[in-house]
This record gives sequence, structure tokens and C-alpha cells, in this order.
Amino acid sequence: MGTDRIGGTGGTGGTGGAGGTGGGTATAQAPPGRFEFAPVAGVLAREWALYRRSWRPTTFAAVAEPIIMLLAFGVGLGSLVGAIGGHDYIHFLGTGIVATSVLFTSMFPGLIDTYVRRVFQHTYDGMLAAPVDVRELVTAEAAWIAIKAGVYGCAPLLVAIGFGLPASPAMLLVPIIAFTTGFGFALTGIWMSASVPSIKTMDYIISGVITPLFLIAGTFFPIDTLPDWAQTVAKINPLYHCVELVRSTAFGLDPLADLGHFAALIAFIAVAWCLAVFQMRRKLID
Repeated sequence: MGTDRIGGTGGTGGTGGAGGTGGGTATAQAPPGRFEFAPVAGVLAREWALYRRSWRPTTFAAVAEPIIMLLAFGVGLGSLVGAIGGHDYIHFLGTGIVATSVLFTSMFPGLIDTYVRRVFQHTYDGMLAAPVDVRELVTAEAAWIAIKAGVYGCAPLLVAIGFGLPASPAMLLVPIIAFTTGFGFALTGIWMSASVPSIKTMDYIISGVITPLFLIAGTFFPIDTLPDWAQTVAKINPLYHCVELVRSTAFGLDPLADLGHFAALIAFIAVAWCLAVFQMRRKLID
């Protein structure tokens, strides 16, 4: 196990107290060992046990909101807009709402839930007393959030199919796209939750980051209607790449472009993982 694990070779069971033989924090600050998947599986099993107790309200909130949004905008506004790019507006919107659902069901838990567990409940202190290090903890937390986002994100697509969107075999890729995107945004939420000084300052992130993310992603309208600078910003937005991939499964695959969008999501995950692990280690270990 890695030497930054509290409860490892220099953990709470050491001969010198919480910091190891010297009674300080030197061992906790030592370079971590190799990444192991057994602790990740253990954290995921814990999350599953907790989820089984509260899945009903969690699922209702995660599924109902994007469906209501889809029906309100798709049916109401769709009667005025008609079609976009040769597709009925409710079909265009339904594929975009998938990405919005993934954003909300991954970013908010990563941002708020992990803050509550770290600051108020001290859940992570207890988990790190087991042979789990920060990298494995962050990976497992983000993976669990992404699994739920991958499932919940499919609900708006099913509604759009109910309104006449032709189902295609490529849509079987949507849960993978949703999981990948959700993993990146969950990591981003974890990083930001470890960066804010208090829970009240999360309003800056919700209004200044999350809201622009789903508005400038091609969810409600094509980004080519935006000014040039806004189009550039939109193409940097990871949610835009999710939207394009989901629409590609519904309206026709473009392998080269789709690989580019997926590569952008993988790069997003790599950066977000490094930031989340670094910041969480600072809060939990250093």
C-alpha cells in the first residue's frame, strides 16, 4: 500500500502515534506507493451499500428534473422553433439534455456531497484510516458518481425516443459517453469542493461555472449561432464534446470527429484527476 495512507506503515497503529515512529506528519507526507484497485472496489462497495438505502429520492431528483426540462422546452418551445438542422427540436433538445443531466448528476455530488463528507461528517478521515490512499479514494468517489450519471443520463434520451426520435444501435454507446463525461465532471467537482474556503462560496461555482457550462455547450441551440469568441469557448467546454457525441449516436456517427470529441473528454479527465488528487491530498494529508 502507499505510504500516504493513514493507517499504513506510519498510520494510527504505528509505534509513535498518529504520525508513525516520530509522532509527526512526516510519514503521511511521504510519496505514495503504487495505485491499487482493491481499495477502489472497497469504496465502491461502501457507496453501493449506502445508495441502496436512499436510491428512491436520489433517482427521482436525478431523473425528474431533466425530463421536466425536456418536456417544457421541447414541447413548448419546440412548437415555435420547429426544426434545427433537419431534426425536430425535441429530438435535438433531448440529445442535448442527456449531457445536461450528466453534468448535474456528477458535478453537484462531486462538489457538495464530498465537501459535506470531508468537512462536516469527517467520512474521509475514517476511510483513510483503512489501507486506502487519496488517489484511490478520489478515483472511487468519482467513479461511483459517474456510474450513476451514466444511468441517469439516459432518461432524457428515452423520453426523446418516446416522442419519435428513431432508436439506433449506436445509442448503446450513450451510457459509456455519459460515464466518461460524468467521471470528468465528478473529479472537477471534487477538486472545487476541496478548493473553496466555505460551503457558502459554492454559489460562485454554481452561478459562474456550472450555469455557463450547460448554456454554452450546444444543448439548447447550435453553437454556430454564437459569436466567434463564444464558439471558441464552447469548443473548450467538455460538455460540448459530450453533446456532440450523444447527437452523433442519434443522428449518424462521424468516426473521425467522434474520436476527437472522445479524446477531448479523456484529456479533461486526466487534468481533472490530477487537480482533484492534488487538492484533496492537501486537505486530508498535508
